Amino acid sequence: MASMPTLSETSVEGLHEPLSPVLEKRLRRAVLDHTATEHRRSFLALVHLGIPGGREVAHAHREDEPTDQWLRTDILHSMRRRVGVPDPIVWLTRPAEAIGLAEAEPEAIGAGDLKIEDVDLRWLAAARQAFREIGAPLTYVVVTRNAWIDPRSGLSRRWKRLRYRND
Repeated sequence: MASMPTLSETSVEGLHEPLSPVLEKRLRRAVLDHTATEHRRSFLALVHLGIPGGREVAHAHREDEPTDQWLRTDILHSMRRRVGVPDPIVWLTRPAEAIGLAEAEPEAIGAGDLKIEDVDLRWLAAARQAFREIGAPLTYVVVTRNAWIDPRSGLSRRWKRLRYRND
């Protein structure tokens, strides 16, 4: 008789509750830094690797620049070597999708669209490959103005008003 699979055998890849306080602070900081530094509605998506609020390197994703999974994986390997920190996080900052804002609830406008886009998945695939090749755990999130989401597990955080604090 077959046994039921255990939770670890059926668990979804990615971030899950509860997050460690250190990781929670770092992901909040990624959103805060993005919100504080990027004021345009339209801008290039940036792939960041490192520690939010600490050492990081970034690469601009241009839709008109030809890339494939292997080139993106090589870019991430190069970024990891340049940043030189243990256990780096990979996060993609991008504009929230503007489509559908007219139909959105007024309080939801500007709250950060958590819809997963193609660019998120392309860089996720490359990050998975790069981190798998070196045998390291991957923390990957997509960051918009007031939110982050892990496209693998769906875990996310959203803020209405995000401010720097002393903690």
